Amino acid sequence: MEHQLLMDAQELLNRQDVVIVDCRFSLTGADEGRRLYDQGHIPGACYLDLNRDMSTTPQEHGGRHPLPDPVVFAATLARCGIDKTTEVVAYDDSRLAMASRLWWMMKSLGYRLPRLLNGGYTAWLAAGGVPATGQTDPAVVTAPAEVAFNGYCNIDGLRLYQEEGAVLVDSREERRYQGLEEPIDPVAGHIPGAVNKPWQGVTDAGGTVVSGEQLRQHWGQELEAQRLVIYCGSGVSACVNLFSLALLGREDATLYVGSWSDWCSYL
Repeated sequence: MEHQLLMDAQELLNRQDVVIVDCRFSLTGADEGRRLYDQGHIPGACYLDLNRDMSTTPQEHGGRHPLPDPVVFAATLARCGIDKTTEVVAYDDSRLAMASRLWWMMKSLGYRLPRLLNGGYTAWLAAGGVPATGQTDPAVVTAPAEVAFNGYCNIDGLRLYQEEGAVLVDSREERRYQGLEEPIDPVAGHIPGAVNKPWQGVTDAGGTVVSGEQLRQHWGQELEAQRLVIYCGSGVSACVNLFSLALLGREDATLYVGSWSDWCSYL
């Protein structure tokens, strides 16, 4: 397993030379992540919000968390002191869901891959971390003038991949995949032909990534598919599955960025 993509809490306690990003967020309370950051965060961490920083305003189509303008997002990273070569550690308290979104976005832009804090903020506290409060003022760097997201598709690209025989993976919980419940989007169910690999299978209940063998079991025969396209509800938690594939050495999977919230908007 590619351990350089993960950082454990004890190692982070001993590092002073990395930029830390707090990605905590709650889908049920848009300001909850910022409130938690203000209440206490890893010293030196800047805060990036899923809605404000890692997404742009939703439209009729495109999903609930469409990608922001890449130049704007690069400028956001620069304000946190992050350029294309910066060593970054990202964390959340959501079993890597939000931190993985940042990981994928930076990967997509061609930045140095951030490492994710294994076990998240809870693991850091358990290791003896002492939270800081107040705003972090990082040393701002220059943002690249031209960048573009790569490694994703829209609904037209998805249809083309499906015609070419790609394996489509739904990362949501099994009950949402089966259409037995849908707490967020207006339509229940899944994209026809998709298999289900719930993103929670990548970590244990405490948010620590499971062993390489367990990850391989999580993926099963789909790990050998020639082309994988991954989706979830809105292109966020699917990034946990994409991160797990990278841990297993597969960097070529595609994110259907609008995911179910985009697909069902055409029904």
